[in-house]
Amino acid sequence: MPALDATASIPRGLRVYAIGDIHGRLDLLKMLLDLITEHEAARPSTCPVLIFMGDYIDRGPDSRGVIDLLVHGLPQRFEQVFLRGNHEDMMLRIFNHPEHFDVWAMNGGLATARSYGVEFDVEDYGATDVRYIISRLDVALPRSHRKFLEKLRISVELGDYFFVHAGVRPGVPLGRQAESDCLFIRDEFLAFRGNFGKVIVHGHTPVSAPEILPNRINIDTGAVFTGHLTALCLEGTSQRILSTGGHDNSL
Repeated sequence: MPALDATASIPRGLRVYAIGDIHGRLDLLKMLLDLITEHEAARPSTCPVLIFMGDYIDRGPDSRGVIDLLVHGLPQRFEQVFLRGNHEDMMLRIFNHPEHFDVWAMNGGLATARSYGVEFDVEDYGATDVRYIISRLDVALPRSHRKFLEKLRISVELGDYFFVHAGVRPGVPLGRQAESDCLFIRDEFLAFRGNFGKVIVHGHTPVSAPEILPNRINIDTGAVFTGHLTALCLEGTSQRILSTGGHDNSL
């Protein structure tokens, strides 16, 4: 696997932990945060930063628990950055556009609705009025959760790294990327082997192990399917992987 550009670096004093797609796996999120806390405690940094890469909800059993922990239960010493994933985007869209409900439902949204106590027949949700399900979810969603979801960022740049959920469109300056590409792009981004201007850290497309290329790093290790939730630790020019699946090594 090609090595990262050795010149890529994070600003002095920062230690960044970028966390991949969680998808309702509260159990794995707690485990990974414990690993990160232990790693940080062993050699404290001046400014530790947690960057969450989006897709906190859907498919897994406890989307509500994940959001609640992100809103209320993270280690206080860490700076926190929360990015929007395509699944948060799909969920927010249904409140104003009920016609998008089926797309969200087919992508794991029903598990999220049930985690908020909205009950219906999962095998035949079509027999229930979609607007009723949406209205019940709207009522069940705590105000703090709704505010959190609405304020998620699309991307963040730190040093030589650009953090975004899905990726970016080749040939377009990073500051002019379309929001839809940042949330949904796959093939054009994944196949590109050129220079994006910065190393892109992303998730969105599950891989069996962290994918390390000179121009991008994919840390979506399919937590909901594999039990492996991954974090990329960046400090100076060093990179390290922490994972609930046992990956723990310098790159």
